[in-house]
Amino acid sequence: MKIAFVGKGGSGKTTLSSLFIRHLAATGAPVIAVDADINQHLGPALGLDEAEAAALPAMGERLPLIKEYLRGGNPRIASAETMIKTTPPGEGSRLLRVREDNPVYDACARPVELDGDVVRLMVTGPFTDADLGVACYHSKTGAVELCLNHLVDGAGEYVVVDMTAGSDSFASGMFTRFDITFLVAEPTRKGVSVYRQYKEYARDFGITLKVVGNKVQGRDDLDFLRAEVGDDLLVTVGHSDWVRALEKGRPPRFALLEDVNRRALHQLRTAVDTTYELRDPERYTRQMVHFHLKNAQSWGNERTGADLAAQIDPSFVLGESAVASAAATA
Repeated sequence: MKIAFVGKGGSGKTTLSSLFIRHLAATGAPVIAVDADINQHLGPALGLDEAEAAALPAMGERLPLIKEYLRGGNPRIASAETMIKTTPPGEGSRLLRVREDNPVYDACARPVELDGDVVRLMVTGPFTDADLGVACYHSKTGAVELCLNHLVDGAGEYVVVDMTAGSDSFASGMFTRFDITFLVAEPTRKGVSVYRQYKEYARDFGITLKVVGNKVQGRDDLDFLRAEVGDDLLVTVGHSDWVRALEKGRPPRFALLEDVNRRALHQLRTAVDTTYELRDPERYTRQMVHFHLKNAQSWGNERTGADLAAQIDPSFVLGESAVASAAATA
């Protein structure tokens, strides 16, 4: 199951995504955690110190290796250099699986121990001085999108992605790669404005969107969120002494998390597991091709002035039989 955590900056999405990752790991579930935010805070939220977090391998710096492995023997991809972030798998491409070992995980993932349980952590890498003025952050998150396009996951397997803040996720097609998206919203006008924007952008793409109310302090906050987001409000979270200790660098054992917050995390998992039966492989593949053709159109129009994407048959992008096979395994 692929899960995204989104929300405005400061809403607490990284904290909540890290709590959810801990919750899954504590049950023995296989988990891949991905930090795709420009502010790389997921590692510290999972208990890494500054030196350990800084030493994590950046996916953005290993993009050539990722492309070379994923393209495999796909005859339609002449070289790794021709792959872009939206390139879908086709006949001969290599796929990633949650439980396996492979060169991409060897290069980009590191095990993180959480009270005896272990998750794989992958990070896009920070925005560096070398990037200033010459690159956008999507050049780094493109590595995540490419991996998600080639990742096969099943029931009881979890890929949790801490996304960029606000509606920046819509700068690529990555927002369509998830079974469910949790939008973390504070009970404020700014908090719910991001929800409205996300809801509007996602409405035509079949996105399963649920709101997690954070920093809720009483009945008035709860009533405000219910009035603003309606049935999309899944659960709310209030103050946590456990989280405060984590933010001070002294996290207690996860078993000591407050019962009310433990129940909230259980509700999140139930919502995630329920979406497995709602998967639509044909839509997933159709959207994958849609955004790849949009990228091709943008690239081609800049260089030739012609509407190249309009001339491309989607079956050529994936391969005729691969359209069906990719849908079946997505």
